[in-house]
This record gives sequence, structure tokens and C-alpha cells, in this order.
Amino acid sequence: MSNSSFGLLRQRKFLPFFITQLSGAFNDTLFKSAFTLLVTFYAAQYGGLSSTMASNLIAGLFILPFVLLSATAGQLADKMDKARLMRMIKLFEIVILSLAAFGLIAHVASILYVCVFLMGVHSALFGPAKYAYLPQHLSNQEVVGGNGLVEMATFVSILVGSLVAGELVHYGEQGVQLVALLCVTVALLGYAASYFIPSTPSLQNLKMNWNPLSETMRNLKLAREDMAVFYAMIGISWLWFFGAIFLTHFAPLAKEILHANERVVTLMLATFSIGIGVGSVLCEKLSRQQLEIGLVPFGAIGMSIFGIDLYFAIQAFVGVGGNGVDLMGVIDFLAHEGSIRLLLDLFLLSVFSGFYSVPLYAMIQTYAQPTHRARIVAANNIINSLFMIIASVMALVLTMLGANVAHIIGVTAILNVLVAIYIFRLVPAFFLRFFSWVLTRLMYRVRFINRQVIPAQGAAILVANHVSFVDALFLMAASPRPIRFVMDAQIFKIPVLSWVFKKLEAIPIASAKDDEFLLEKAFLQIAHELEDGQLVCIFPEGRLSSDGEIGTFRPGISKILALHPTTVIPCALQGLWGSFFSRKYGKAMTRPFVRGFFSKVNVVVGSPIQPEKATPEYLESIVRELRGDIR
Repeated sequence: MSNSSFGLLRQRKFLPFFITQLSGAFNDTLFKSAFTLLVTFYAAQYGGLSSTMASNLIAGLFILPFVLLSATAGQLADKMDKARLMRMIKLFEIVILSLAAFGLIAHVASILYVCVFLMGVHSALFGPAKYAYLPQHLSNQEVVGGNGLVEMATFVSILVGSLVAGELVHYGEQGVQLVALLCVTVALLGYAASYFIPSTPSLQNLKMNWNPLSETMRNLKLAREDMAVFYAMIGISWLWFFGAIFLTHFAPLAKEILHANERVVTLMLATFSIGIGVGSVLCEKLSRQQLEIGLVPFGAIGMSIFGIDLYFAIQAFVGVGGNGVDLMGVIDFLAHEGSIRLLLDLFLLSVFSGFYSVPLYAMIQTYAQPTHRARIVAANNIINSLFMIIASVMALVLTMLGANVAHIIGVTAILNVLVAIYIFRLVPAFFLRFFSWVLTRLMYRVRFINRQVIPAQGAAILVANHVSFVDALFLMAASPRPIRFVMDAQIFKIPVLSWVFKKLEAIPIASAKDDEFLLEKAFLQIAHELEDGQLVCIFPEGRLSSDGEIGTFRPGISKILALHPTTVIPCALQGLWGSFFSRKYGKAMTRPFVRGFFSKVNVVVGSPIQPEKATPEYLESIVRELRGDIR
């Protein structure tokens, strides 16, 4: 994570908020982990349910409030000052955990199950305020880093909370008393930190709808107004389904298959949490401090590979000795030949989960309209919760059908493959950004110069020189949002690449001589895209360069600006001439090793030009100047 991101921890707009949410995440984990371990390894004292049934009941009770209250929570977060709302929620947390402390010390399982539900209420109320707060106080460049810090802190909290819970529960009654004391103490610290959170804009005239069902439906309808945001929600919800299965079943997995004690559960949770934190930190590095949805497929692929391998790693423990009394400790577990593979699978699975989740959260926060951002977050929480409830139901059904924990994990890993394929077919932009990310990060050494000029919102036209068949992918990588590319119809029809161009929603164009109807259709479509606030890119030369030089800019740009005057942003591509995708050696893509991997490529973005100045001649001169002598 960059120094600029960690620099947020020195700022009042972020640090008190960070501590407040950190304390809540820690307490969630400490309390739930301790209770789960107690009902797994000391079931007789805490209700007597089977470990799998108790774990899924705890998960279901915690999630249920997200379905019931997220819509109301979203309205409250939009209507109220989020700083004040967070203080009220933290006060509620103190009350809940004081009651939970009594339940832990007195061994009253019913009180503890109620407190699990109430902590779910606390988290359901806090979530919309938390995620809507960030984009109100952070710039677009800070949002990804801020989210990375929050995700990292959340899973560090899971790590530390799990470690502390496992260690304290291991020491019996005195340890349980310390869990109770620590929960209340941390809640008090979080409440104190919340008083330093700066105020936020609110919609005081927002009329509250206290009917959770109708408001839930309204929030879901609101979310579907921007399908990119809605699909991001579906992607995040699947991650919560996936994660709920794994986190809920660590304790039963340890006891029933690994024949290991609560400290091994803590080790697995710690490994998983460290991986999420590492993935969240690496995500910003790999995305170069901008929203990079290309990491989402990368994360999904890794989750599938290591989830499936985890199933096979677990098989090494099937039949391991132990009658449920002499359970392995950490040392004995690590001495088993299959332990390292199992832990490595858990770690890498969670690293790739971080790659998957951070861009999706940033996408929701960046693209959601500020006036109802909290309600969009609430809608996200509702969908997340439904997916997690479905995960619990699926696990319970599979258990009743005779499946063990390993089978449940294996089924989930296979489902991840199928769901990932479905999501990426539904939203091909994820896959295309992944291809662009691979090309610009792994195949070439790409430097983006002045990329911040490209607007995150609103209509604009990019103009660039046309050197290779992958120019669009490099420009796509430079942009913070999707681009509608205008390209020669002959290039548009090239096999394989034509599929890519269609998924990019590119606009094919031809000369009046070749296809006058297509030409007019293209101009009308460009005008429509600009009216819709889209970013359009054209290559004014009208053809791919055959000598590496910039050709004459054609007058089409003038007609586009006449139909819809808008800002023009000149761009220059440097270093692609002579690559596998250029025509330096005649036909392109015939000499794969003509230039080695990691060749230098620059994408140079110039200053915005007003439409009245953007003549073809002037734009050509600017692009030539930006490109310089580097072809």
C-alpha cells in the first residue's frame, strides 16, 4: 500500500473513523469466535447443539438483521450526520456487549444467541454509514487506498480477534471472563474515538419509510438504476457467500476432520485473515491507485484454484487418529504432512479474495450517486445478507444429506467457478479489463503520464494516434471508467478481436465511399453516447499506421463536435511501433518474439481542449507534440 494511503492515518478525516470501525470489527470477531469455539468444544455447557448446527445458527442470527434492517439503515445514514449516527451505534454496542458479558460468565446460551442477533443489528446499522462516509471525505484517488486500509483493518481485526478468542477460550473459565471484559473495554474505546469523527453532509429533508419490506424493494430498485453498480453488488455478495461457508466451518473442520483443538481453528482463521489483509494491500499496488476492475477476474480465478485444491488437501486428514478427546494441538497439526498445503491453500485463497473484493467495493462507492450512496450500500448489505443466509441453508441441507465439512467446501469451490463464469459473461467489462491489466502490467512496462486529466464522470472525447491492434486496451487501462471506442469497420470485423470490440461496445465506422449508411449511423451513435455522458475515443487518422508515423487527422472529429460540442482530450501512445501487434513487418501478429516481454510503453495524456479550438489540424499537432520522437 502506498505511503499516501498510510498517510490517511495521520488525518482527522480518516483516523477516528478508522479506529471506530476497527473496534467494531474486532468485537464482532472476538465475541462470535469465542462463542463459536465454546459451543463447538464445550457444547454441554452452551446448549448442546452439534458444532455444525451451532456454527450455522450463529452465522444465520448475525446475518438476519442485515436483511431486516439494511434498508432502514441506509435511509438513516443518508438523512443523518454520519458521525452522530456512528456515535449512537457505538453506544448501542456497549449495551449489547455488557449483556453478552453476563451471558458468557453465567453460561446462558440463550442470552448469547440473542446478543449475536443484536451485534448483527449493530453491524447492519453501521455498514451504510461506514461505506458512505469514505467517499464524502476522500478524493477519488484516495478511495481505493482508503478502502484497502479499511479492508486490511477489518481482516486484521478478524485475525487478532480470532487469535485472542482461541487463546482465551483455551484457558477455560478465567479466559471466558477475560473475553467478556475485553469486549466491553474495546466497545468503550470505539465509542470514545467516534467523538472525533468529523461531521458529514446529510439530507435532513429525506422522508423516512419505516416499512422495511417496501423500503428494501425501493433500495433494490435504486441499485438497479446503474447496472454496473448492481452487478458489482452481486459480485460482492457472492464473495460473502463464499467466505461465510469457509469462516463458519473452520471450527467443525478442525474438530470433525482434522481432529484438532481450538488453537488450530485460530491458526486457520489467522492464516485466512492475514491473506485477506495481504490481498487488500497488494490490490492498491497492482491497481496503481485507481479503480481497476481487471483484478476481479484475477481474484476469482485464484479463489477457484485454491478452493478446489483445499478440498483435496483436507483429504490427507481423513481417517487421522483421534476419538474427539485427544485432539491435535498446533505443533502436532503442523507436524502432519498435509498441514502446510492446507494452510497455503487457505492463505492464497484469501489473498485472491482481497484482489476480488477491494475493486468491487470501490466501484460501488465511486459510481453510486452521492445523494443516495448510503441506500445503495444498504441495498448491497441486503443482497450480501441474502447470499449468506442461502450459504447457511445450503450448508445445513448438505449436512442433513450426509455431507461432511470437506464436501461443503468442495461444492462451494466448484460453485465459485460456475458463478465467476456467469458474472463475467454478464459483465464482460470485468474480463476485458483483466485482459487489459495483464497486457499493460505483465507483458509491457507501461507508464501513464498525466492520466488524472481523463474525467471520472461526464462526456468527453479522447483522440489518439493509431499504432497497433491493442491501442484500445492501453487507453482503457489509462482510463478510470469504460470507453466507447470508434474504429474502422474492417478492424472491427477481424475474427476473435471482433468479439472483444463488441464487448467493449465499440462503434464501427467506415468511409462514405465504403458504407455511407454505416458512417451516418456511427456519427449518430457517437452523439448519443456523448449525450449519455460517456467517454468516447476516436483514432482520427482513420487507419492503422503502416510506418509508425502519425497520419493526417480526418475531418470526422469536426462533425462529431458539431453534433455534440464537448471537451477533447489528446493522447499519445509511445513504444508500440515494432511490437507484435503493429504492422512494422507487414502483417501484424505474425512475429510473436519480434520484441521481448516488458518493453517500455508510454500513454501520454494532454490537457483538455475546448470544442471550438479542436480542429483536426490543431489536434494532430498536439498529438504529434505529445508523442515526440518515440514511436
